[in-house]
Amino acid sequence: MSYTILKKVQAAPNEYDIWVKAPQIASHAKAGQFVIVMADENSERIPLTIADTDKKEAIRVIYQVVGTSTEKLAQLNVGDALSNCAGPLGQPSEIPEGKQTLVIGGGVGIAAILTIIKTLKEKGNHVTTILGSRDREHLILENEIREIADETLIYTDDGSAGKKGLVTDGMNALFEAGKRFDAAWAVGPTIMMKFCSLVAKEHDLLIWTSLNPIMIDGTGMCGGCRVKVKDTIKYACVDGPEFDGRYVDWDILMNRQKQYSKEETESEHVCKLGGIHPSQSKEGGLQ
Repeated sequence: MSYTILKKVQAAPNEYDIWVKAPQIASHAKAGQFVIVMADENSERIPLTIADTDKKEAIRVIYQVVGTSTEKLAQLNVGDALSNCAGPLGQPSEIPEGKQTLVIGGGVGIAAILTIIKTLKEKGNHVTTILGSRDREHLILENEIREIADETLIYTDDGSAGKKGLVTDGMNALFEAGKRFDAAWAVGPTIMMKFCSLVAKEHDLLIWTSLNPIMIDGTGMCGGCRVKVKDTIKYACVDGPEFDGRYVDWDILMNRQKQYSKEETESEHVCKLGGIHPSQSKEGGLQ
């Protein structure tokens, strides 16, 4: 199987949006699932959420360059092929029908909510979205999501797009306005998902969060992606990646994400020597 890149655009600084030929994955993938890709035979295995599919031939993934292996991926262009692409992996999102739903995306995590929003609308749900980023330049998929969702709110750290503030400010504003929801999703940086979950817990709102622990094989064998939910150990790759954020032990998750900080720093040093842009953050978790 040749996983050829069919389309590639730069979605934001250091973020790329690609369509990859993968008919078997495209025909089976559902909202919330992911793939593990390798740019070449010497790359790390990179877990990426499936942002979209054409249902027949190709899948869409959006990723951020955060280390050596994603830098290698970014160097591939249309016509080049990935060394490997495994999936669809993980459990699909639990999609209700005819409900009031809230979907929150932050940073590159916005890519992961696109297919969730599409599937929610296909099932007759009313969808309110909140998108957050550091600034307008890093805000991705705004127009696509506005076309699908019933209502879209934008929050940026510097106020260059939408309102100045955090996505949790948007959540609080909706609740203060009397809005009520049957289910919510939040996908983005771990700290964002943690605080979205705290707000949801205050309002007794089910909130699905797509966890991004360090992941290696993606099949539950290595145990690297274990997380604690309701005082029970779960594996994000096979039990998730979505879990009700009200019951996730966020502090354990964030501590485990730092496990390979030393190795990441050494990899950055090698990148500098090799002329590759150094990593700005860890690479092991699900994007």
